[in-house]
Amino acid sequence: ESPVRTPRGGFRWRFPVSETTMSSGGTTGPRGTGGTRAGGGAGGAGGAGVASSERQGDGSLTVTPDSPADAEWRARRGPLDGVGEITGPWGEEDSTGPQPTDLYGKFTWKIENFSEISKRELRSNVFEVGGMKWYILVYPQGCDVHNHLSLFLCVADYDKLLPGWSHFAQFTIAVVNKDPKKSKYSDTLHRFCKKEHDWGWKKFMELSKVLDGFTVADTLVIKAQVQVIHEKPARPFRCLEPQYRRELVRVYLTNVEGICRRFLEEKREALLKTREDAGRWEDMRLFLRSDEGIQQARDATEKADALLKGVVKRFFNEKEVTSTLVMDALYCGCRALDVGNMPHAEAAKLNAKPNRAVWLSVAQNKAATCGDLLAALERASGPAPFDLDEDETENGDEFGDAAERDERRLAELGRRTVEMFALHHLFITKVEVAFAEALAIKMQEALIAEEEDAERLALELDENKKSKKAKQKQRKKDKKDAEDFALAAKAAEEAEAAAIVQAIADAKAAEEKRIKDTARALREAEEQVEREKAAAETAKRVAAEKAAAFVLAQQKREAATAAAATKAAAERVAFEKAAAEQAANRKFVEECLAAEKAAAET
Repeated sequence: ESPVRTPRGGFRWRFPVSETTMSSGGTTGPRGTGGTRAGGGAGGAGGAGVASSERQGDGSLTVTPDSPADAEWRARRGPLDGVGEITGPWGEEDSTGPQPTDLYGKFTWKIENFSEISKRELRSNVFEVGGMKWYILVYPQGCDVHNHLSLFLCVADYDKLLPGWSHFAQFTIAVVNKDPKKSKYSDTLHRFCKKEHDWGWKKFMELSKVLDGFTVADTLVIKAQVQVIHEKPARPFRCLEPQYRRELVRVYLTNVEGICRRFLEEKREALLKTREDAGRWEDMRLFLRSDEGIQQARDATEKADALLKGVVKRFFNEKEVTSTLVMDALYCGCRALDVGNMPHAEAAKLNAKPNRAVWLSVAQNKAATCGDLLAALERASGPAPFDLDEDETENGDEFGDAAERDERRLAELGRRTVEMFALHHLFITKVEVAFAEALAIKMQEALIAEEEDAERLALELDENKKSKKAKQKQRKKDKKDAEDFALAAKAAEEAEAAAIVQAIADAKAAEEKRIKDTARALREAEEQVEREKAAAETAKRVAAEKAAAFVLAQQKREAATAAAATKAAAERVAFEKAAAEQAANRKFVEECLAAEKAAAET
């Protein structure tokens, strides 16, 4: 389980979409909560689901009033409800019979003195939704489990209903916390019948958590939302009341997007396989660009009821809680693609929305392609087939702009999903068949042309046989003339070859004489260069010897001058030393005389 914050605050417990509600006798409850059916069948609540509509329930059950925001949302149309006046079959469906709003109810059940209750089970008062009577069943100490609160939705007086009765419903049960952000929500989808007349969660929540803010003044508050669904196998149908749907959209939008995007990717890969054969795809391109191909694409139609029945069969899974949102999105998508009673020729040129690929009409029971089919196929098999526009803003309050943005996104996703379903179906079953027929006709024409060429060749062979003798005689004459011509040509070639050989010999002798003269001139030039080089080296050596002698004499003179200077410096030092010694002796004598004089005076 992973908690997801809901638009109302609190946490709605989401489970993997692939998990389904348990079958009769199972041990795993709806959406992996560890619960099971409240009664009826193995693994149930032991027959506790039997209830009488006349029995007084525990606690007090009231209809949950709409908040001002809920009332406003309920009153106005959202993107999934359609914009403007809706006519034709869709309008009749929206205006006749029970609507999702009439099949929806929300209730609040308050159980006072909850901690003092010793009963094994508690039942709410019976309430009516969608023409059926229901009640909520709670086990304060758990149903076949310990330390858990068990909650179930049950059909009242199920054993008194007509044989074979069945009702399909989606419901949400919440245990309210004094801090709305901590309230516990769980929702599921189930087909109620005599064998499975109650459905819910054995392990709705741990008892230790019930006292953690879920009881105020020892009163436990349980809220339930029940949506009865009238499914229609013939075409996508509306399931949810607008306010309830908007609440579920905030929780399951990512799951619904995942379902639709996986389908789009599946069909994209299927269309991409048709492009793997480059030659065949090029033929397909040429076919769809031709007048014949364009006309065939426009004439490729399918009955709308067959197509829409396939959409319901592909996407509606009564064990998936997201199926109702998917159906609402696909219903909106079908309605957006419906052109009403518009003539086929006008609908084929329809381009009310950019990149529109198909149109359908329930009134005419017809679906077909429109616009540029080749561009639609290339776009559908591209990296992001019918990718959603990202121009919606990311801001918005909790139930205002954000809810409308999510519904617009879901409506557009439903339209593009239906469009891809119809485009792939029409391409595979109609356009490809027409292309294969055109290709077969082209191959047949090529075979006919080959047969005509073979017949023409056979006629030519017959004519050749009739003139065979004349041709043989002519060939002999031509052969003799050719031989004579060959002999004359051979003699001329031999004479020409002899002249060429003599010319080559003369040219060779002249070349050899020129080479010898050139070699002799080169040798004499090299000898002259060697003589000049030797004379230059001799002059260089003599100049070097003279320079060396001059440098040596200069060094000797400099050495003598340095020696004389050194000697003079030494004599000067000795003289200065002697002078210093004399000065010192003189000073000493003077000091001695001064001392004697001082002593004599003393």
